[in-house]
Amino acid sequence: MTGGTLETVLRRDRLIVAGALGAIVALAWAYVLWLANDMDMGGMDMTGFRMIPAGIGIMLPADEPWRAIEFAYVFLMWAVMMVGMMAPSAAPMILMYARVGRHGRIAGKPLAATGWFAAGYFLAWIGFSLAATLVQWALEREALLDPRMQSASTTLGAVVLIAAGVYQWTPLKDVCLANCQTPVGFLMRHGGFRGDVAGCLGLGLRHGAYCVGCCWVLMALLFVVGVMNVLWIALLALLVLLEKLAPWGRWVARAAGVACVAAGIWMLSSARL
Repeated sequence: MTGGTLETVLRRDRLIVAGALGAIVALAWAYVLWLANDMDMGGMDMTGFRMIPAGIGIMLPADEPWRAIEFAYVFLMWAVMMVGMMAPSAAPMILMYARVGRHGRIAGKPLAATGWFAAGYFLAWIGFSLAATLVQWALEREALLDPRMQSASTTLGAVVLIAAGVYQWTPLKDVCLANCQTPVGFLMRHGGFRGDVAGCLGLGLRHGAYCVGCCWVLMALLFVVGVMNVLWIALLALLVLLEKLAPWGRWVARAAGVACVAAGIWMLSSARL
């Protein structure tokens, strides 16, 4: 394959992968907006009830135990939301994987392998979504979330904010963020491009695990500001994007940590006044 032909193929690959990721993000955000619109009942008094994020206006008494269908809808909400928030920041890694595969000509199917790599990455966030669903269930059982899935306890909100802020300065955050910021370095450290399905899935899952380790605490902030607060979902997605892609991403993370600690202390002091 000549240099000119290879560059043409690489451009085509980038367009295909970028287009697929763009479609996934668009569909995920459309679903989130649909759910958020359903949760906004125009000031309707929802005292004594909770809304199931199904997009069709289903409500249940707040003291009624969760049903299997509610657990499934909440899990789906978290999974789709995580895909929509994290796909943009994962795009450079996924595009790099496709490029390395095309250069290596491994199995002649770099796009298929890239698809499995992306599936492994999103599988890590689906696992996080299951954990978030269980946490939400536990918080609602203790009446610590209001009908709009926002912290009903000032103390809980402050503790989550302070914990999130402190985590932003930890060595674990540094290690995870470093693996998310350097696609080429990540591939070199972990064996490079894989042509087999199991290898692609495993490598994508590993990269996704680093990403979860980097960003899970930021996602936990949704329990403070509202799980279906679209503005904060967008702001957190932007923060993740800056942390991973900006040259000064580490300082963005630390500045966000300081802001979270300050907000948490302010909430605690306000509650005591």
